[in-house]
Amino acid sequence: MNPILEEIYSTIIPSAPYIIAAYALMWLAILVYVFVVVRGLKKTEAQMAVLEEALAERSARAE
Repeated sequence: MNPILEEIYSTIIPSAPYIIAAYALMWLAILVYVFVVVRGLKKTEAQMAVLEEALAERSARAE
């Protein structure tokens, strides 16, 4: 094997578990963030539906 490649591989391979763990942690954080945002969006949509219903009732009473 080429000595330069051998030196590069000896540097990269020992740190591979840390790199894999960092990527896994990053993806986990992104997935949790997306889950939290979607959950909040669903709550907001439900609140908007309730408000629209109340507004429709109020405008129906006013007429």
